[in-house]
Amino acid sequence: MTPGSSPSGSTSGLSPELDHVVASLRSARARPDDADCAAAGTLPSVRPLAAALEGIVSALFPAHFGPAHIDRTDIDAFVRETLRRAVETLIEQVRHELQWNARCAGNRDANVDGDAVEIATRFLSSLPAVRSLLQADVVAAYRGDPAARSIEEVLICYPGVKAITYHRLAHALHELGTPLIARMIAEVAHSATGVDIHPGARIGGSCFIDHGTGVVIGETAVIGERVRLYQAVTLGARRFEVDADGALVKGAPRHPIVEDDVVIYAGATILGRITIGRGSTIGGNVWVTRSLPPGSHITQAQARSETFEGGGGI
Repeated sequence: MTPGSSPSGSTSGLSPELDHVVASLRSARARPDDADCAAAGTLPSVRPLAAALEGIVSALFPAHFGPAHIDRTDIDAFVRETLRRAVETLIEQVRHELQWNARCAGNRDANVDGDAVEIATRFLSSLPAVRSLLQADVVAAYRGDPAARSIEEVLICYPGVKAITYHRLAHALHELGTPLIARMIAEVAHSATGVDIHPGARIGGSCFIDHGTGVVIGETAVIGERVRLYQAVTLGARRFEVDADGALVKGAPRHPIVEDDVVIYAGATILGRITIGRGSTIGGNVWVTRSLPPGSHITQAQARSETFEGGGGI
């Protein structure tokens, strides 16, 4: 049997239908509104990105995620080599995104190699600051959860900590001009933890997402320092702006601003470009669609009906 062939007679009856489907798919790809950007090149790939991010996390916390029984005298060598490999992978994936964007924009002769190296180098330079933020996040989780027995337990086991770790790395890449790669990293974390944070969201230090499952944080959300979120919290949009042609306006501020020292309990839903004032507490399963002054304490009240249109409420 030749490679790619099938047992005699097993698919012969499918040939006419297969030919029809292949032709139909060819026609679909030719439509102006098709998602494909014909012959634009190679898109970034999730698998090498995920491996690179895993390496970066092990370089940030080598005693926890590095090789077993790593000797203190070998840590710097391990970190250096791990980061070198990860950044080489990142350069390749960034180049794919930049090349794809350039060709889709009609610039088929774009040379993006230098830009890819520049972005990866700037990302590498950001890692010490990211490490400091993550250390504060881990400490906040340890102090904020009476069930936590050690810093090590929090760092290794807590899904909220993993989610915020990947978010801080994805956000750095988002700010450097690679939104597709950043979103792919966010989805790796989302799949692993159940926490969905758009890489554009701005999150201050000492953030603790407890339990984590079902948390959604939208693209333009802004979260201050020392904020604590519990499972199934949504920081979403109440409505979406449209332009004169009825198309959605991309990137418009539409998610909440949560100031410093706010606690938001499980199942709370906060929608729209509103501000939750510093030091406020939002109770479980509460819907908030209006700004709150500092020090507010909101719990469930009498049910109220509100109407959302055009995807509002997500």
